[in-house]
Amino acid sequence: MRTFYADLHIHIGRTEKGAAVKISGARNLTFYNIAREASDRKGLDIVGIIDCHSPAVQDEIDQYLANGEMVELPGGGIRYGGTTILLGSEIEVRDPGTGPVHLLAFLRSLQDMKAFTEWMRPRMKNVELSSQRMYVTARELQAEVVNRGGILIPAHIFTPHKSMYGSGSSRMEHLLDLDAIAGVELGLSSDSEMAGFLSELDRYTFVTNSDAHSLGKIGREYNKLLMEEPTFDELVLALRRKDGRAVAVNYGLNPRLGKYHRTYCPSCDSILDESEAAVGRCLYCGSPKIVRGVMDRIMELADRSDSYIPDYRPPYFYQVPLEFIPGLGPRKMTALLERFGSEMAILHETTQEALAEVVGAEIAGMIAAARSGTLELRVGGGGTYGKVAPLPATAAETAERGKLPEE
Repeated sequence: MRTFYADLHIHIGRTEKGAAVKISGARNLTFYNIAREASDRKGLDIVGIIDCHSPAVQDEIDQYLANGEMVELPGGGIRYGGTTILLGSEIEVRDPGTGPVHLLAFLRSLQDMKAFTEWMRPRMKNVELSSQRMYVTARELQAEVVNRGGILIPAHIFTPHKSMYGSGSSRMEHLLDLDAIAGVELGLSSDSEMAGFLSELDRYTFVTNSDAHSLGKIGREYNKLLMEEPTFDELVLALRRKDGRAVAVNYGLNPRLGKYHRTYCPSCDSILDESEAAVGRCLYCGSPKIVRGVMDRIMELADRSDSYIPDYRPPYFYQVPLEFIPGLGPRKMTALLERFGSEMAILHETTQEALAEVVGAEIAGMIAAARSGTLELRVGGGGTYGKVAPLPATAAETAERGKLPEE
């Protein structure tokens, strides 16, 4: 078996002609630019581009296949440079009596995705755009994807807006066939331990993905996979934990950095006290118009008093993205990439001493602290990401000597 780094949730902002796909996505977030960023800068082996149902995007893919810059793989997926692209779609459904839910559908080939697009077309208002409402039930969509040889993964399952538990229902079984779910995506404000309070999730493989809306956000969460080769077919086996394939590690933000980790009051702009349990109104101004944070929602739904992590669950490593490191601006980031090749190499392979030669001891110390999970974090909430606190003076002085203080 070999190891592969994979981020399976990346949006397309625009087509190369400037037509909108994900309206909130960056204008330079095109299919080709994502492939190039993942291969040349991020060092990701697999990316899931989840707006490939758009006919205009499919036209671009056809062009790159025709000119030989990309090639379809026998095991499913499209190869560009050092990266395999999996073709996906994020779709919104809303069953009667429930809130909106986002689901990720992946198909094996471009031909399969084109056929799926034609099925989607009369069932949504604008098939060119990302994350559009489809006027079928969640189970109908799930059955269609599975019958076409695809896989379905509930997206960012705890976030307050448009997720299975955040806005859809208290149980996945209310909306989906539990036997036909390939895996679940945790989202930026949760981790395996938090999800372990819900027994319904015990059977599923977890994935951690970026949900990137810009090139820089690609790879802020990702997975290490054990597979024979980077293809669709092998990913399916990994999600099923079959024949030695597996998700070996989840790399994700510490939930405290997630922008929906804690409950937030928009009336007085407060993040509610972390020591409090789930509440129905703001602790400070009394407003009932609060945005329920992921941690509080999980505690509200929990059906066990202690988190349970099955033996097959991979370790969840808190990975602070390089863009969160104070002082690591574009110039220093470029210098690191020129020296070490990719962000994956910087995060996983390069020594602290080698990093210090390029960006100085203090920033190198922060990157090392990020690897070990010892960076001080300021909690996020209400749609605002948390932050990494600068090293205190004593730690900064120690970092200047090339070594972080002992815990």
